[in-house]
Amino acid sequence: KVKENSTPKVVTRDMKGLKIAFYNSDSLKVTFEYFKKEEAIVTKKQTAFQNEVERRSKEYQNYIMKNNEKLRSGLLSENEQAQIQQRAQQMESDLMQYQQNEGARLEKETMEKLETISKKIEVFGKQFGEKNNIDILLIHGQGGQINFINSAMDVSKEFAAFLNEQQAEIENDTKK
Repeated sequence: KVKENSTPKVVTRDMKGLKIAFYNSDSLKVTFEYFKKEEAIVTKKQTAFQNEVERRSKEYQNYIMKNNEKLRSGLLSENEQAQIQQRAQQMESDLMQYQQNEGARLEKETMEKLETISKKIEVFGKQFGEKNNIDILLIHGQGGQINFINSAMDVSKEFAAFLNEQQAEIENDTKK
């Protein structure tokens, strides 16, 4: 049997002069002012959420402990016990509902902010590439698809500086 050649016919191109650069995605978190500002807002909201959950949990626990002492001492009628049990169940239900609803809302808001920032970075990445005659601008980060890139191709600082220059436009666009 004659074996067929399975090598694909690919047209090769001379890539001399091709400019490839990359930026570290982690470096933008540290050097891109708009990202840092938005992250601080989200972090503040997450902290407030956690504090409120802790406050409500503590209030619930204190209510249970205080009334358990009264119960053991025999200071509560059956009617009072039923009311306390109902109130404790309501407090627990409210806490769980708050965690679910507020947690989901906060997560959604965070994802929307990150998506908006990513889209802006993509748009300005194109502008940065065009301005600097870069043919391919890659994103490098832990767990990404690029295992190694020569550090001579790193434009993280320059790209972050460019983004920071565009910050006013980014902020105006994201408020719309």
